[in-house]
Amino acid sequence: MSYARVSTGDLDVAGQTIRLEQAGAIRVFTDIKSGKNMDRAGLTDLLAYARPGDTLAIVRLDRLGRSLAELLATVNMLRERQIALLSLEKKFDTSSAAGELVFHVFGAIAHFERRLISERTKDGVAAATAKGKRPGRQPLDMRKIAAAIKWSRENLTR
Repeated sequence: MSYARVSTGDLDVAGQTIRLEQAGAIRVFTDIKSGKNMDRAGLTDLLAYARPGDTLAIVRLDRLGRSLAELLATVNMLRERQIALLSLEKKFDTSSAAGELVFHVFGAIAHFERRLISERTKDGVAAATAKGKRPGRQPLDMRKIAAAIKWSRENLTR
């Protein structure tokens, strides 16, 4: 069994699903939901389906959890249920002691990378704000919207 997740409906789980099926996954559970939210129906269904001795395959660690704490909690829960975790991208399997060590190392690195990205984003926003720029989506130009509505009423309602 395997699990694939994307954060938004704009993304597609097909790429992950194909990789998991090529690796031998018989059943792929999916979610289209932010990793911030641990209430994921696909993951819940997978855990209800899983039995001791099963291996849960994922493409990348970040598909299973966003923080090291979440990942560790999930892996501990899987271990208690006698379910191994296999990551295709990092090539490790938590059913062995070496695989569990590698998991902890990669989990820490993934957590570190997310922290760096967050810090860089905050620094970028602060720098832009200091230069008088307004980060984020720019406000809509109501004159352009009004002109577009007027044009469409005049030209499309004939």
